[in-house]
Amino acid sequence: MSVSAELAREIADHAADAIDFVEASPTSYHAAAELARRLDAAGFVRMDEATGWDGVEGRRYVVRDGAVMAWVTPQVVGERAGFRIVGSHTDSPSFKLKPHATASNHGWQQVGMEVYGGGLLNSWLDRDLGLAGRLVTRDGTVHLVRTGSILRISQLAPHLDRSVNDDLHLDRQRHLMPILSVGHEGLDVEDLLCEAAGIDRADLDFHDVFAYLTQAPAVIGPFGEFLASQRLDNLSSVHSSIAAFVGVEPGEDVAVMACFDHEEVGSSTRSGACGPFLEDILVRIGEGLGRTGAGFRAMLARSSCVSSDAGHGLHPNYVEKFDPTNHPLLNAGPLLKINANQRYATDGVGGALWKRACRAATVPTQDFVSNNAVPCGTTIGPLTATRLGVLTVDVGVPLMSMHSTRELAGTADLTFLTRALGAYWAGA
Repeated sequence: MSVSAELAREIADHAADAIDFVEASPTSYHAAAELARRLDAAGFVRMDEATGWDGVEGRRYVVRDGAVMAWVTPQVVGERAGFRIVGSHTDSPSFKLKPHATASNHGWQQVGMEVYGGGLLNSWLDRDLGLAGRLVTRDGTVHLVRTGSILRISQLAPHLDRSVNDDLHLDRQRHLMPILSVGHEGLDVEDLLCEAAGIDRADLDFHDVFAYLTQAPAVIGPFGEFLASQRLDNLSSVHSSIAAFVGVEPGEDVAVMACFDHEEVGSSTRSGACGPFLEDILVRIGEGLGRTGAGFRAMLARSSCVSSDAGHGLHPNYVEKFDPTNHPLLNAGPLLKINANQRYATDGVGGALWKRACRAATVPTQDFVSNNAVPCGTTIGPLTATRLGVLTVDVGVPLMSMHSTRELAGTADLTFLTRALGAYWAGA
């Protein structure tokens, strides 16, 4: 893809910022903290859900666990005002630390972990892994924690399993238990976590801690055209959302950025898209703007949502897995995701809304539809449409190796998505 020097600089700067965002966000809790940091720097006011609000006008946000809702209200709320929502999710497939996790096995110290989401499990083998998440102490205080490289899931050598290159089978309990150390019988991983967080081990009550890949993201390719990184599903959308949102100016509608947690495990949590978080915030915004009851429902009827989640780029080694005629490529624009069985929420009106935003942003877009013989994934789009009844369209950048620890995106697509989301919020 040939681009102007100005666009090339924009793409490179945007990719560098995306790397910084991913590096700051090894878990959904860290992503929420990084979003809050960026919103604070842009002049947004943090609101406390557990208190009454003295107003909702202006630029504000709320954090609930690993999820964030932020909004910008119009200077004057007209009778035709609605909500313009961009939804994404902060979590990715991983391994979650079990309670009482450390165990000794023939001189080795290992850590018990539970598979979180539908990851590409073989991609976790022979990687340098750390632990990150939140520790909760006896007084209820939450402490974010992050270690360096302390874990590894080592694969058996082919000399000991001659069939490994023909038929790799990973038992989730036996084969995916990370190694922590060797010859240290009294070692406890929770001690290491408390030390990293600077808290007394005796004060730890519970934790939500995940494995993450410590290898830094990198721009690769002969022309710097790719970003190789963990958690691009779906930090690619979260980063594009915040990059566009901090520059949003008040328009006719309330601009809303909704970053949910737990999409990879079904979204049925208090901070997931099936939960009440977004609706709670919209109701409180509506009340603060004098829109209650039927007035609030009418406001929802004038609203829309762009559900932004990563999609699949055409894989040249597996072309038969894709639709015969729709072949989206990396760096050819973000995807409009379509499914007749409503695994994606896109319809004709939503599709036209997205095309309009892309035209306003002068960026390309591509259509993605599944091969009929290959089951289609889903997103927060149908969940949001079902819960709120708002017009919803599913989009996202194309990836290679989705759900791997090292996914691949096109650097230009990240910039294109940010531009398109900004145009949507601006009223396109």
